[in-house]
Amino acid sequence: MTRPIRLVISGASGRMGIALLDLVRDDERFDLVQAVVSPGSARLGKAAYGDVSALRFSDWSEATAADVVIDFSGPEGLDSALAYCEANGAALVTGTTGLSPELEDRLGKAAERSPVLRAANFSLGVAVLTRLLREAAAALPGWDLDIVEAHHGRKEDAPSGTALALGHAAAAGRGASLDELAVYAREGRPGARKSGTIGFAVVRGGDIVGEHQALLMGQGERIELGHRATDRSIFARGALEAAAWIAGRAPGAWTIEDVIAAKV
Repeated sequence: MTRPIRLVISGASGRMGIALLDLVRDDERFDLVQAVVSPGSARLGKAAYGDVSALRFSDWSEATAADVVIDFSGPEGLDSALAYCEANGAALVTGTTGLSPELEDRLGKAAERSPVLRAANFSLGVAVLTRLLREAAAALPGWDLDIVEAHHGRKEDAPSGTALALGHAAAAGRGASLDELAVYAREGRPGARKSGTIGFAVVRGGDIVGEHQALLMGQGERIELGHRATDRSIFARGALEAAAWIAGRAPGAWTIEDVIAAKV
């Protein structure tokens, strides 16, 4: 695009939304046209960049024309963002999780008409790790594989969505599904490890932003592939890279790995 990309941030008052606002303000690739919050939000109508800002938090009832929506809201917010994108032909970049089967299905159908990029983790480093793990798992099918992840003590889901995405990539590299190979706990499973399984281990505590390590273990040797996040802004930066990449793309279900592939 020759003009700036018209951008809407959905879930703009959340942790990721605020990080996106901080970054996009100085990013000349974008023209932020709307910062969407839920209709009941305490921030509704308030300035998005302090008291002197002309941009104010709004809801979808004040929708304006945009090229891309970045959504980090919740299932209800994503449902509204999807409705907007379907009605206006805008691309969607979303990291919202905890979706119902119905919303999962709707997201898939939306990709038939609009470009949709969904990711469990928008770190570009994690995208590279995912690609490397898929290739390593395929090249070493007989090696044992465990995925260890660590996050702050307030994180509710376990294993993390990123750990599961890594597991799916490794399983796909071995021509199987994660449902077939995953072992989420070894308590109550005495005896030797079953060949080909993918184990998971979870650590929760402190203020850990996010750490993921894949251990491929053979006889007499081991490969360790890992990623450590020390700054939450990396996820917002990755989402903006995805938004810049997907603007003007054809309809389809895109991934953060597609963004990485374009850089190779």
